[in-house]
Amino acid sequence: MRQSSVPLTGAALLLLIAACSSAPKPPAEIFTLRHLAETNLKLAVKEADRGNYTEAWEIAAEARRLAVSADDPPLLVKTGLAQGNILWGLGRRDEAEAAWGAALAEAERAGLAELEAVCRVHQARGRLLDMEGGDVTGIRAALMADLGRIKTDQLAAALAWTVIGMAERQERRWAEAEGAFKKALAIHDGGRYLEQCAYDWYLIASTRSLAGDYEGALEALERALEYDRRAEYTYGIGKDWLAVGDVNRKFSRTAQAESAYRRALEIFRAANLDDDAAEAERRLEQW
Repeated sequence: MRQSSVPLTGAALLLLIAACSSAPKPPAEIFTLRHLAETNLKLAVKEADRGNYTEAWEIAAEARRLAVSADDPPLLVKTGLAQGNILWGLGRRDEAEAAWGAALAEAERAGLAELEAVCRVHQARGRLLDMEGGDVTGIRAALMADLGRIKTDQLAAALAWTVIGMAERQERRWAEAEGAFKKALAIHDGGRYLEQCAYDWYLIASTRSLAGDYEGALEALERALEYDRRAEYTYGIGKDWLAVGDVNRKFSRTAQAESAYRRALEIFRAANLDDDAAEAERRLEQW
């Protein structure tokens, strides 16, 4: 007596083929959307650092869309922070603060303690940039506490040191401010973040200039120029030369100041940075 055969269903046939196949197993997790979001986020931050806030906003909006599509809490926090920074650069301060606040709320909801600390660092920077005088003791203490909570993200730790330096400078504690900026510099230099190193030296130059140490400020600006040239960061180079002009003007070195402003003007024009070129031209016209 013959046994009756039972036809394999489509699903059963697929399982049988899979069991007999040497094909690799499908991945346990897909990262396509997240990788795209992270790539766009990095591009947005780069454009914002160069002062291209309109372009940065468009790229950050796409990063945000991808983060929302993936429903990834860390990326939702990071894209929110980036959008807040860009909004601040565009002068839309209330919206920037709202974006930082929403990022903090997302980090708290997801239990992301380190990102919570990073969010508060961004909020503190906004408050300091918006302050004219006043006691920053509480802000500085909170920053130090949050710095201790940032364990893995070295760039975030560097940002915290930068903001601590800003707080110290607000209280005219020049040595402490420069020390904090140099802590950020050490992190950036170790990771070869050339543009960030240049900005650290720019902040050190600004601090020395405010303290009346004009020679020290010019030395720091030379270091900033060194890093910006290595990075071929045209916007930063032009800004460095504007600062060289400003410091020389404080020195009453008219010829050196005028030369620095002219150099900045040429650099901005070569890079089609029209608004910055106009600023350099305005300073030249003051002579």
